[in-house]
Amino acid sequence: MADNYPRSYKALLGVRETERAIKEIKDFFQLSLATELNLTRVTAPLFVLSGLGINDDLNGVERAVSFPVKALGDRKAEIVHSLAKWKRLALAEYGFSKGFGLYTDMNAIRADEELDQIHSLYVDQWDWERVIDESERSLEFLRHAVTKIYSAMKRLEFRMHDLYSSLPLELPESITFVHAEEALVRYPGLSPKEREDALAKEYGAVFLIGIGGVLANGEPHDGRAPDYDDWSTPTEKGYRGLNGDIIVWNSTIGRAFELSSMGIRVDKAALERQLAIAGKESCKGLYFHSRLLKGSLPLSIGGGIGQSRLCMYMLRKAHIGEIQVGLWTEATRQSCNEAGIFLL
Repeated sequence: MADNYPRSYKALLGVRETERAIKEIKDFFQLSLATELNLTRVTAPLFVLSGLGINDDLNGVERAVSFPVKALGDRKAEIVHSLAKWKRLALAEYGFSKGFGLYTDMNAIRADEELDQIHSLYVDQWDWERVIDESERSLEFLRHAVTKIYSAMKRLEFRMHDLYSSLPLELPESITFVHAEEALVRYPGLSPKEREDALAKEYGAVFLIGIGGVLANGEPHDGRAPDYDDWSTPTEKGYRGLNGDIIVWNSTIGRAFELSSMGIRVDKAALERQLAIAGKESCKGLYFHSRLLKGSLPLSIGGGIGQSRLCMYMLRKAHIGEIQVGLWTEATRQSCNEAGIFLL
């Protein structure tokens, strides 16, 4: 994805003001999120042991940063990509009941990430997970949870505008729900990312449903690992998928901007089906997968909300390097300098 620096860019907040605003965003939003979804904050791991199936596989091709642990006989540990599966284990171990859940302040390293103005090697997000029952494994309940998260985002935008009047109010009153199949029908000649741009520009805020499953054109809208989100269960209109992404229109950089990936998690049937589709049935013997198949993990809904992404959007920044300290190519640093973008 090519960088799209705005012309005549000038940051609305200076560096020190930005740092204060980042703390305000993180403090305010996590409290709102916890209140909306009945979540308790828990401590998160930075690394997990390899070979247990606990780490998030993302699209299934990204390599985890790993290292030998001397005290464990050089068993290999790996830095988390996210906590999509660890959280579900924690729900069981910590004894959460239906309607309640947890959130974590997750930090990760994704060494294979393609670096650009919205992607970096460092990932910080609020990873959350909540216990549900069989009746809530539905598109209706997914929409309900998305609406609550969006309400917290709207509340945050007003809070930041109240503190810093230069920050505009741009989020629409409500978020629009569109299935990836519907997006394909509307924009058959566009790529998935171009379809996201078109939808986000039209509606301002969209929840795009059905990420990971194959669409009518024989391709998925985007990749999703087979062992956490349920992207294969049939729903309304014959479409499949109980997951999706919260996407907003970022007027600063002129493109669709993903803030959250979330969904109803796989049950036993969905896990077996999706492992077969992905050709990963050998994973059934891993610790996480075997526990789920044996029924010792609760049904759940969960997701991740990008902290730096949310800060970047709320503070109208043109580059994620204005929010977090990262590693960038010399060409990126030079182009940012020419565009008036100060990288931390």
